[in-house]
Amino acid sequence: MADMSETTTHDFQSLFSSVERDFLVRNNGDQVKIDSLKGKKFGLYFSASWCGPCRRFTPNLVEVYNEVASKGDFEVVFVSADEDEESFRGYFSKMPWLAVPFSDSETRDRLDELFKVSGIPHLVIIDENGKVVTDSGVEIIGEYGVEGYPFTTERIKELKDQEEAAKREQTLKSILVSPSRDFVISPDGRKVPVSELEGKTVGLYFSYSSYKLCVEFTPILVEVYEKLKAKGESFEIVLIPLDGDEESFEQDFKSMPWFALPVKDKSCEKLVRYFELSTLPTLVVIGPDGKTVHPNVAEAVKEHGVLAYPFTPEKFKELLEIEKAKEEAQTLESILVLGDLNYVIGKDGAKVPVSELVGKNILLYFSAHWCPPCRAFLPKLIKTYHDIKAKDDAFEVIFISSDRDQSSFDEFFSSMPWLALPFGDERKKTLQKKFKIQGIPAAIAIGPSGRTVNKEVRQIIAIHGADAYPFTEEKLKQLNQQLEEMAKEWPEKLKHESHAEHELLLTRRNQYNCDGCDEMGYTWSYYCENCDFDLHPKCALKNDEETGNGPTEKQEFVCDGDVCRRV
Repeated sequence: MADMSETTTHDFQSLFSSVERDFLVRNNGDQVKIDSLKGKKFGLYFSASWCGPCRRFTPNLVEVYNEVASKGDFEVVFVSADEDEESFRGYFSKMPWLAVPFSDSETRDRLDELFKVSGIPHLVIIDENGKVVTDSGVEIIGEYGVEGYPFTTERIKELKDQEEAAKREQTLKSILVSPSRDFVISPDGRKVPVSELEGKTVGLYFSYSSYKLCVEFTPILVEVYEKLKAKGESFEIVLIPLDGDEESFEQDFKSMPWFALPVKDKSCEKLVRYFELSTLPTLVVIGPDGKTVHPNVAEAVKEHGVLAYPFTPEKFKELLEIEKAKEEAQTLESILVLGDLNYVIGKDGAKVPVSELVGKNILLYFSAHWCPPCRAFLPKLIKTYHDIKAKDDAFEVIFISSDRDQSSFDEFFSSMPWLALPFGDERKKTLQKKFKIQGIPAAIAIGPSGRTVNKEVRQIIAIHGADAYPFTEEKLKQLNQQLEEMAKEWPEKLKHESHAEHELLLTRRNQYNCDGCDEMGYTWSYYCENCDFDLHPKCALKNDEETGNGPTEKQEFVCDGDVCRRV
């Protein structure tokens, strides 16, 4: 939230009036004297019809305004950033407050400059004495709605204190009951008192009906819920709908066997804030005592199903021990063999038994032809593969495709020198789930024992190439120590012709794009923070007698790949 310590006093007459005008306008064309703002709090609303976030926020502001305006001491003044009067009129017609006339562009520009408006929607709240209360009105109304009124620092602190107290004294009723509602609803429209859920373990399911991840998660949750109910477990779910469309909500809710808050219920937004929602889907678990057991068990439900119930710390500790035991017992066959699917394929389509790969270092490579980062990474992986095979033939890569058709798979696989799972093989889903593959390309290293060695091999290869083999923690620690030692020999700062404006400082950088060779760089960069300019050490330290780039004569370096060594 922005600083609310503004001390400048603004006179509403000087803010809004001009030589030719002493009035503001309503959307019906009525003129309202600027003097009518005397003694009132008001919001300066900078917005425009062409701005998507503005169009989404305006209905929220209208709702708050309609409730607050009845007090008689609050007004909103619209300052338009529209490009023509027709657009202004169409947008303003949806607003119940005042506006600076569109024709007075000088005043609108002056207000933009005075309040340093760098983006819209932007809402500045000014109190009855002309002092700026906050320039974060959009954020406050988005978070607190009408409860935030009069939008002062003191009021926001009061609300935050109330929320903290509510969390300390939390009960199921304090979470789900509102002044106008003490029930949840069932798919058949019944109103079920919240009191009937007390004493049970309750999952609060935050979902948006058209969001892909929620659509995929709901059937999984339905299966888990029905299994728990069949076992007689005292468990309920209450859907917290985040839909803005009642029809979409009702269509979605029909397929669910649990309860819900009414769509557009104000408690939905309040609960989003209360539980600090950061992702969807989210399943918050409330224990029989009304206290929060876990802020989000959605991943646990997907991974463990009913075994994760009742979602307590003790249960998760138990599941962790089970997972550790599984990892210890993992073999190559246990992850790559599924029924009769006990093989991978070679370049000619020949079946290679998984048993022939036992005892080797295996890289599971998740990729697809349609994925640009996958195509960009492939040449680096091919070079790494050949470099490793030259040193150790007991190494193999298995391509696991996310291609959309056989021809794309065939084309992509034809460029690879290793093995693959057949296109459409059902083991792909099992492996994606086991290794929690969220994006591609991804590479998982499996050691000779069949246990997982490293799940972040894609980035490791991008940084170190074949030098990182066999991708163990010990090997990576050794490489990082070598990089640290090499960096000690490089100059801490230097000037380079490609960036004459400032000196470049040797800086730790996780990942960057080199402005010299336009290739990805990792770990170390010669960096200018002012200009966000990066050079690989190999580019920054490269000697060039013709241009005089690089280090002085006393600093001779030989550069090999991404590594430059003093000679």
